[in-house]
Amino acid sequence: MTLVRFLRPDGRLDCEVEAPAGTNLLDVAQAHGQALEGACEGQMACSTCHVIVALADFDRLRRASEDEDDLLDLAVGVTRTSRLACQIALPEGELTVRMPPSSHDWRRD
Repeated sequence: MTLVRFLRPDGRLDCEVEAPAGTNLLDVAQAHGQALEGACEGQMACSTCHVIVALADFDRLRRASEDEDDLLDLAVGVTRTSRLACQIALPEGELTVRMPPSSHDWRRD
């Protein structure tokens, strides 16, 4: 199992959830009310599931592909540890991610 901590854009804890290792982060985030649109439904054709991974956890993830890096170039508020949630398989243990300031789920409007 993986303990996932979702932080708000200001860094405050929003929620903690447990999910099986290997589960897609976008699926977990949406199931727990996080403001990640995932407009392309996880097909890596947009950047609406951009998250900022905690530095301590970043190197434990599979490296981003060139296509993912290209899409992150289009996201607002990108940092060195930015990733697309649709491309993250939860590692064993813990994972902390922060929502970027521009995160919004248009499906909720």
